[in-house]
Amino acid sequence: MPTAAGVIDVTTIFIARHGETVWHAENRYAGVSDIPLTEHGLEQARALAAWAEDANLDAVYSSPLQRATTTASSSAEAAGVHLSIDSRLIEIDWGQGEGLTRDEMAAAFPAAYESFVANPASSPLPDGESAQAAIERVMPALDEIVHRYPGGRVLVVGHSTLTRLIIATVTGMDLDRYRSTMPHVGNCTLTILRFSSTGTALLGFNLPTS
Repeated sequence: MPTAAGVIDVTTIFIARHGETVWHAENRYAGVSDIPLTEHGLEQARALAAWAEDANLDAVYSSPLQRATTTASSSAEAAGVHLSIDSRLIEIDWGQGEGLTRDEMAAAFPAAYESFVANPASSPLPDGESAQAAIERVMPALDEIVHRYPGGRVLVVGHSTLTRLIIATVTGMDLDRYRSTMPHVGNCTLTILRFSSTGTALLGFNLPTS
C-alpha cells in the first residue's frame, strides 16, 4: 500500500470528478480528449464550489483538461486558494477507444474490447495507456501534494477511471476488478483519502457534496 513516508500529520485529499460533459449523454469515452462541460456540468461545478467554500481547503489541484480545470477553478476561487494544474492528474488515455461508445468499440475491435471488459487493467484498449502506467504517474503526484501540505486539506479535481485506479491501489484491490467493484463515479462527488505516516486510508467514495 503506497504511503507518504515521513509524514507525521494527517493530510486529507478530496478527489472530485469533474462535472458532466457533452459526451455523457452518448456515453462516449473521453479519456484525454478535451471535452467541455454541459450547462448541467457547470451547475455541478458550482455546487462543488459551494462545498469548497466551507471545506477549509489549503489548496486545489486539477487535471489539465478543460472539463477538470473549469470545475476546479470555481472551487479554488470559492476557497480563496491558487489553482494548481498537474499533467499527471489527466485521465487515462483510451487510445483507439477515444470518442467511441461501447457498441462502437465492440464493432471496431471486438476481440480487444472483449479482453478489456474482462480485464480492464491488464488488457488496455488498442494504443491505450495501461492502468499500471497511469498509477505510476498519479501516485507520485499525490505523494508530492501530501508532503507539500502536511496536516492539510486538499481538493484534487480529476477523472472517473483515474480515481478508481487510485482507490484500487491504496486499498490493495485487484486492479482488474476496479470497474466491476466501482462501476460508476458521479460527477462532482467526493472520494476522501487520509494520508499519514502509518499508511493511506479510504474514508469515503462517491459522496455527495451536500
